[in-house]
Amino acid sequence: MSPTSPLRNLAPVLMPIAVLLIAMLSLQGGASLAKSLFSTVGATGITALRLGLGTLILCAIFKPWRLHFTRAQRMPLLMYGLSLGAMNFLFYLSIRTVPLGVAVALEFTGPLTLALLGSRRLLDFVWVVLAVIGLWFLLPFGANMTAIDPLGAACAVGAGACWAFYILAGQRAGAEHGPATVAMGSLIASVIFVPLGLTFAESGIWHWSVLPIALLVALLSSAIPYSLEMIALTRLPARIFGTLMSLEPAMAALSGMLFLGETLNGQQCLALLAIIIASAGSTLTMKPKKNRLSEVELNNAAPK
Repeated sequence: MSPTSPLRNLAPVLMPIAVLLIAMLSLQGGASLAKSLFSTVGATGITALRLGLGTLILCAIFKPWRLHFTRAQRMPLLMYGLSLGAMNFLFYLSIRTVPLGVAVALEFTGPLTLALLGSRRLLDFVWVVLAVIGLWFLLPFGANMTAIDPLGAACAVGAGACWAFYILAGQRAGAEHGPATVAMGSLIASVIFVPLGLTFAESGIWHWSVLPIALLVALLSSAIPYSLEMIALTRLPARIFGTLMSLEPAMAALSGMLFLGETLNGQQCLALLAIIIASAGSTLTMKPKKNRLSEVELNNAAPK
């Protein structure tokens, strides 16, 4: 046996893991870049640009006009698109005043709650308690009122609720067309939230100099991570994929520190860690046959 054979054996697993980590860094890097534009175009303005340009990229890749949706799929598709747009809108409103890592952790509780709703085992309630403890120290209760903006935190939690609806509607809407459904859902979201975002955007959104950065945001937040995640999805066991996706709040905190100069205090770091552990633990111990969602469905990265 050659000395390089163990590495060769690990390569099929290590490559998609690296791809998924790059996808998460791309997604959160895009959010950091978007936040840097808030002073110029506003949170609603960057939502409009990101959704509009991201939709154009996704439509060019997947060509959703070729898809056929049955009558039974149309209402879930509409709900899917609306929840996608609302999730984007609320998320960008939240990170105006809330650190990126905290916002993503609060948002992540949406699909986590959905996955645990049908749980009956004692171990599942351990993850619930751990997540609640993390939320308690992240949300602006009591002494924390001065640490985290209440409205920003509410928007992040609202984005998480939209993420849960996105998963439920996406299961039915995308059953036949898979990832191509994202393009159609994004198109529906753009019809409503792009005009809404432009209406309340700052005047700087109409400057041509903003367009290249906005296009980069759309690439980093949509085309690149979605494509990389699909590569990882087809090469990793669902349980490993779901567990790695639980690292996303940590990736967001790292991105906020590197690109925005955001720092978290010790209590916030511990709270974020509790939510990550709860999410990873629930994924690793999940029984797909008894739960409504599989690991992939729970952690299939939604556009943020």
